[in-house]
Amino acid sequence: MIIDESFAKHVLEYCQKLSTERPILPSGFKIINPFCGDQKEEVWKTMKVFYEKYYNDKCVRKLILGSSPSRKSSAITGIPFEDMNYLQTETGIYFNQSVKTRTSSDFLHEVIQMCGGRRKFYNNFYMNFVFPLGIIKINSKGHEINVNYYENKDVERILYSFIIWSIRNQIELGIDRSVCYCIGSGQNYKFLCKINKEFGFFEKIIPLEHPRFIMQYNLNRKEEFLKKYLKVLSCPNERNMESVRGNINPCFKW
Repeated sequence: MIIDESFAKHVLEYCQKLSTERPILPSGFKIINPFCGDQKEEVWKTMKVFYEKYYNDKCVRKLILGSSPSRKSSAITGIPFEDMNYLQTETGIYFNQSVKTRTSSDFLHEVIQMCGGRRKFYNNFYMNFVFPLGIIKINSKGHEINVNYYENKDVERILYSFIIWSIRNQIELGIDRSVCYCIGSGQNYKFLCKINKEFGFFEKIIPLEHPRFIMQYNLNRKEEFLKKYLKVLSCPNERNMESVRGNINPCFKW
């Protein structure tokens, strides 16, 4: 695959397309679109700094897909899976929200560090979601709760064509279609396999347990799952990275 412009530019153009999307969901459900929301100025400033730092090249990357962004993290910042504390420190841009590090971000931060740090990790991978906008549901007490696209069949049906469009657009960023890594080995993996069978997006899809499942329910097995992530993603452990630290090829792979 040949990328005519930088990966960063393609990502920002994709997010610009997302800024115009406002799917209408059934009563009681709501879309959070960080690209056109109340904090869109902070979102766009942060994304520009982040993507131009880690993706300002024409390298082809492998795709890692979660289900949909959380209302208190990626659905605010617009950057998939990244911790808000890190983004604020790294970019100097602050969001008008209470900042709380999520357990999912904690686990993925460890994975990224063990793979040699953000620059090496993002040189190899691009992370996003099957449905890239946040979804919330108002529960019986009037509180907003996170919802995944697959938890309600009417929601899934309404978002189906949008999801297909979104994945196609993500592939066009400059994605290696030989494999896709799916964060969420249950319903997200099942749905992704179903649409992949129909549309042939990737040669294969490899599931990974969700970091929240690991950190909240299987913390005693954390090291086991860390090793699995490193093995599946073919990341050499940080302790074995000395031989590649000096490599300056912008499309360097492990």
